Order: sequence, then C-alpha cells, then structure tokens
Amino acid sequence: MNTSEFAQTLLHWIKEFLSWIGIPRHMLDQLDEALFLVLIVVIAFAFAAIVHTLAVRFTRRILERKNVSFLGSLAKYNVLRKLTAIIPPLMISALLPFAFDSKSEWYVVSEKVTWIYFFIALIFSVNAILNTVGDALKSEQQLQNRPMKGFIQIFQVIFSCIAVIVIVSILINKSPFNLITGLGAFAAVLMLVFKDTILGFVAGVLISQNDMVRIGDWIEMPQNNVNGVVTDISLNVVKVRNFDNTIVTVPPYSLVSGSFINWRGMSDSGGRRIMREYALKLDYIKPCTPEFLEKMKAFDDELAQFITGKQQQAAEGRVANTDNPAGLVNGTIDTNVGLLRAYMALYLRRHPFINKDLDLMVRTLAPTGNGLPVQIYCFSSNKNWPSYESIQAEIMEHFVSVLPVFELYAFQSADARDTIISGLIESGKVDLSAVGGIPWLSVLPTGGQESPGKPGATKN
Repeated sequence: MNTSEFAQTLLHWIKEFLSWIGIPRHMLDQLDEALFLVLIVVIAFAFAAIVHTLAVRFTRRILERKNVSFLGSLAKYNVLRKLTAIIPPLMISALLPFAFDSKSEWYVVSEKVTWIYFFIALIFSVNAILNTVGDALKSEQQLQNRPMKGFIQIFQVIFSCIAVIVIVSILINKSPFNLITGLGAFAAVLMLVFKDTILGFVAGVLISQNDMVRIGDWIEMPQNNVNGVVTDISLNVVKVRNFDNTIVTVPPYSLVSGSFINWRGMSDSGGRRIMREYALKLDYIKPCTPEFLEKMKAFDDELAQFITGKQQQAAEGRVANTDNPAGLVNGTIDTNVGLLRAYMALYLRRHPFINKDLDLMVRTLAPTGNGLPVQIYCFSSNKNWPSYESIQAEIMEHFVSVLPVFELYAFQSADARDTIISGLIESGKVDLSAVGGIPWLSVLPTGGQESPGKPGATKN
C-alpha cells in the first residue's frame, strides 16, 4: 500500500466515523480537503508529542544517574519542547500535496501558514538553544568572567531579524534577498531604533577585549550612584547590587564612555589598604630625654629592643638608619612622636591580620590648624568588608589608647562641657568620681588629680 492509498483509507475511516455520529454523507464528500488537512495536523502534532515524551524520559533517566549541567539547562529553557514544535510544520508541509492540489487556494494558504509557524517555532527553539549554550559557556573556567550573555543576545537578535524577514517575504511572496537589499533605505531608522543595542554590542566587545568588568567585580561610579558588585552583564544593561542591597542598572556603553573604579585589583592583591590618621596637639611634641626612654623600655619589649638598638648606633657614631634611610618613616628615638611611630610600626608588624609583604608605614603628614597628623598606612590581609572594618577599628582604637603613654594627645574641638570639667578639676573641691566624662588620665585611682604631662595613672 503506497502513501496515497494509506491516506485515502484513513480518510474513508474518518468519513465513516463522522457519518456514524450523524453528519450527512453529502456534506462529508464536500469536505475531503478540509478533512485531509485536519488528519494531517492531528498526525503531525501526535507524532511531535510522542517524540517529546520519549526525549524527556530519556533526559530524565540520564539526569537521575548523572548530573549533566548541559541537560539541566535544556530542561530549564524547555529546549526539547521547543525543538519538537518544529516537527509538525515540517510534516504538514510534506503531506500537504496529498490533501490539496498544488494550485488550489487551500494549498497556498495552508503552506504559507505552515512555514510561518515553522519559522516562529524556529526562533523560539534557537533562542532556547543559545541560552543553553550561554549557560554552558559560563560554566567554563576560562569564560566565566567574560560577558557571554551579551554575545548570546547578539546572535539571538541577528537570527530573529533574519527569521522575521523570511516570514515577511512569505506573506508578500517576495524573495528575502529583495527585502534585505531594500533595507538600505531604512538604515537611518534602524540605527535610531536599535541605537542602544548597537552601542551595547560595541561596548560588550570592548569590555570583553580589555577585561574591564567581570561578573562579581566591585565597581564604583559615583555619577550613577553605583557602588557594589556586578551581578549581570547583558547586551543592554549591566546590573549592580549596591551594598545597601539596591539594584542599579546602567547601559554597558556608560562603562566605556565614562570612568569608573574597579576594585578587582584590590581583591586579587594580597590585602586591602588601611589609611587613617589622628591629628596630634603640637604643644605636646617634645624631645625624648634619657629618663623618658628608660621608662618607655618598660612599656613594650620590642620597643625596648628598638630603643637599645638606636642608642647603640648613636654610641658607635653611626647615623640612625644609615643602612635603611627609608626606615626613618617608621620611627626614631629623637622625639616622643618618633617613638610613637616606632611603636605603632612594631605593633603592625606583629599584628596577625596585616600583610607584611605590602607597604607598611607610620608617617607624619603636613601640619594643619588642628595639629600634626600621624597616619597609619598598611594593608589588611583579610579583604572581607566586615572583617576589614573590624581590623581597622581595632588598630585605630589601640593607636589612640596609647597616645597618653607617650605623653601625646589627639586634637579634639573643645565644647562647653570640656570647659566645665576643666573648671571642676582646677577647683579641687568637687568629688570627681561623681563627674562623668572626665579624661581617664586626668584622675588617679585614688580620686586625686594628675597633670596631663604625667601619664603614670591608669583608671579603668
């Protein structure tokens, strides 16, 4: 039995069934072509459903035994369902000559509808496949930090445009090449409509080629209120999750046309910079006497070794730090500020969370109206934000807590309360233990007074 005889047999069975349910026979004889079309459509979609079911079961069997990321992406984007949607129009197109005469209007209309449906289904299926390929490329180690999503979207746009041109050519019975050549007249309009897409594509190429931004980078663009981590890079937008959990979207070409800060260098380096200072009162800076140096030797063992080493150099007639002039930035024994810098440098070098391989300095800056700034410059080996802030806070808190030991004080603008407390201390007639907010070094443990220049008292 050939295909034509098989089709005629199926049509006869359908007519018999419809006649049995009460449809007049003469009406059925007039609907041969329509019945053939319905039969073809039912067979095509039934076959596609069977293929889809078998493909889904096969994929699930594989996923149950082994976790294949590519097959998981197929299920995520419904690739199998969209691919099997291509089968019906192909089958219908192949079987249409059995239902209609090639010159009949039914044949022409049915063929157009079939091919339009085919290209629409093809757009969805190709887009789903490209999304799956994009996920697979992002899982590759070498391509993880590339904006692959933008390139995938470019291919999707190009293919969709070609498919739309073909669909229009089918509707108007013109060659697709004639339509493409005629697009030159609409180039200006297309440039205007797809301006953002074209700029996004160019920006994506530049970003990828120069490795300017990767997903996961911390970037900062004050002009766009961007200060956070890049979560997505697509053809038209770059999504950034700010540290207050707000989401900011900026066009990719703004990263190319403007300026921004990428903190990836800090993340990839050995540490995160700490650069803070206190301004010291100038009238408390003084030369170190032998008695003061001996007293400070008892404060810290490493500082005692530092002082002893400098004293030996002076006794031998050698200029301090002759072998390492740059070391002068981290302290001397000439003044109490130099001794403070030496102590803080030693403290940082033994700190467990400071990177010793990167720059480490305790230096003075240009004097200001508030005094002499002493700055700590080093790098935290822990780059996690909360941990970094904790380490920085601990160092600066220790810094200010040891200032009175070196007979130094940080500048602080006086207010009315300071004036009142100063008057109470000078009067000596008030029980200072009942007064809150008094500097701890101003009061002896017994409740007596001590001048600011004598830091021997410690009250906790």
